[in-house]
Amino acid sequence: MKKHKIEQRQETPDERRRPGPQGTLRVALIGVFAALSYIGFQFLRIDIPVAGGKTAFHMGNVFLLSAALLLGPLSGALAGSIGMTIADLTSGYALYAPTTFFLKFCIGLITGLVAHKAGRLYLREEPKERILWSGLGAAAGILFNIIFDPLVGYFYKRFLLKVPVDAAALLAKAASVTTAVNGVLAIILSVIIYQALTPLRKSWQD
Repeated sequence: MKKHKIEQRQETPDERRRPGPQGTLRVALIGVFAALSYIGFQFLRIDIPVAGGKTAFHMGNVFLLSAALLLGPLSGALAGSIGMTIADLTSGYALYAPTTFFLKFCIGLITGLVAHKAGRLYLREEPKERILWSGLGAAAGILFNIIFDPLVGYFYKRFLLKVPVDAAALLAKAASVTTAVNGVLAIILSVIIYQALTPLRKSWQD
């Protein structure tokens, strides 16, 4: 009986390249972007009181998306969710911390997967292609947030925090508006930041 030798295809140099740095530098940059996400929510925020609670315009998502574009899905998701969850816990939004961690983690994961797995952003050399795929990745993450932030928030407030139906619905409507405005601005700024840091990204891959 003949034995067939199975040849394993060798990865090309491009296929071996991965988004972001590796090892200790990656861990350090997760910490840096977690801190930036924290600052973006804690200090670059406008609170909006709503009957039964509050919502806010903030810059935290800018750094969450930037982290996912620069570091990849999991690292970006961890940076943004950790940073903004800590911000919630220290800024009067502690009750929302569980939903913040879940939603921000999903935003980073989706952004990174679309940009890097579908678009292979880290291999793109043409500026137009980088703008396209970084924008698509960021938009995918924000689209998830626009749909699920009000939805998850409503059920969390209604059934876990026992907020009355009318108040929970009003908060969900307010959140949908602030989430959309925050999202559009975050997409634009994160794409600009990614473009500006492209030389740094290239140094990680060399």
